[in-house]
Amino acid sequence: MERGVFYRCQRCSNCCQWPGEVPLTDREVNRIADFLEMNVYDFVAKHTALRLNRGGLTLREQRGGACEFLDGIDCRIQEVKPDQCAGFPNQWNFPGWQEKCEAVPERMDHRVDD
Repeated sequence: MERGVFYRCQRCSNCCQWPGEVPLTDREVNRIADFLEMNVYDFVAKHTALRLNRGGLTLREQRGGACEFLDGIDCRIQEVKPDQCAGFPNQWNFPGWQEKCEAVPERMDHRVDD
């Protein structure tokens, strides 16, 4: 990542279409279940799977690998999306992400206010 640059999400949903795990914390499971007005047990049974490393839960995918909560280019859980989703591409990314992602780079000012 380029130092001093913040990438502003344009909600293109390209990152939501890559296959792969979206690990969930207990806090995220509870928050999403509440948002969907589901009890936790039903949310886990319907919308999650065991991670490949068997170390927790991940969101289920649609055929082709897109996130189950992607509807067109809209996220059905945008308001409570997992930290992994909210952190892309500023907190984490992968090789080649800039070829697909439409995030707009913005220079960050580093001023010290007196």
